[in-house]
Amino acid sequence: MIRRKVQSFFNPEQFQGWGKTKKYFEGWYFKVVNADETKAFAFIPGIAMDETGRKHAFIQVLDGKERTSVHHLFEAKEFIPVAGRFNLNIGASFFSDQILKIRLPGITGELQFSDQVPWPKHWYSPGIMGPYSFAPFMECYHGIVSMDHTIRGQIEYKGEPLNFDKGRGYIEKDWGHSFPSAYTWVQTNHFSVPGISLKASVAKIPWITKSFVGFIAGLWVHDRLFRFTTYNGTRLRKSFIDEKTVELVFENSNFRIELLAHRDKATALASPVLGLMDGRIEESMTSVVEVNLIDRKQRHTIFSDTGRNAGLEVAGKIQEIMVN
Repeated sequence: MIRRKVQSFFNPEQFQGWGKTKKYFEGWYFKVVNADETKAFAFIPGIAMDETGRKHAFIQVLDGKERTSVHHLFEAKEFIPVAGRFNLNIGASFFSDQILKIRLPGITGELQFSDQVPWPKHWYSPGIMGPYSFAPFMECYHGIVSMDHTIRGQIEYKGEPLNFDKGRGYIEKDWGHSFPSAYTWVQTNHFSVPGISLKASVAKIPWITKSFVGFIAGLWVHDRLFRFTTYNGTRLRKSFIDEKTVELVFENSNFRIELLAHRDKATALASPVLGLMDGRIEESMTSVVEVNLIDRKQRHTIFSDTGRNAGLEVAGKIQEIMVN
């Protein structure tokens, strides 16, 4: 068991919950958009355990274009992770960083992923959490499996065959016992040209007896990752949220990134509270985000574009993460 836990710790994409029996959740987020961008789904497989040890597995399916979601429940014993790699079975469905096989009422199919873009990891920084990965008391940990990749395959949805060849995908995950009490999250890998992906989040982070506003943002542009995180010297210059927009500005000694997301109609999803999926959040998969990346030393804009099909969530007491 200890060997499994250590090995998975340095590979955040893998199952982290070895030995966990209560007050714990772990879930992956697979976003898939077809080539002509008429279909967009999020598949969210995971496991949830409450404070008493009651547990279940689940697969949520979000139809981003129709703005509907379905929460499929399974017995915990049907959740079968593989040690040493990211391979996961829930019932008849299968999930990995290379293949998604979905077998659910109303939706079946298989998608294959290639040319994945993982977040860099090192022994001193196992993933996107950086040194915070080593803190044993965080309420929620986060991981990036792939910032961007190509999709091949087909899904049958409500009796209609949907082709996903040359579509784009994204995979991330969360684990711990609860989502933050306040956060915003935005992600898109649909810009004017392929090979660009954005992920940014700001959240209230409990820390021992206090709390702080933490953040993680990354912009992947043609084989280069620009990172803006709480732990790499970046400052959160602005975090403003209202009913129509989310505006975030991050700045470090070299670069400044400005994000203006336009909120669209959202769909309700289940979220973890003390392990069990009893909370509710709302996510849009049809938002738009304007992105500007500025080289502070050269004093010029090095990237400016608008992302489509953006996943966008705003949850909790947002005044707690507002920065002006």
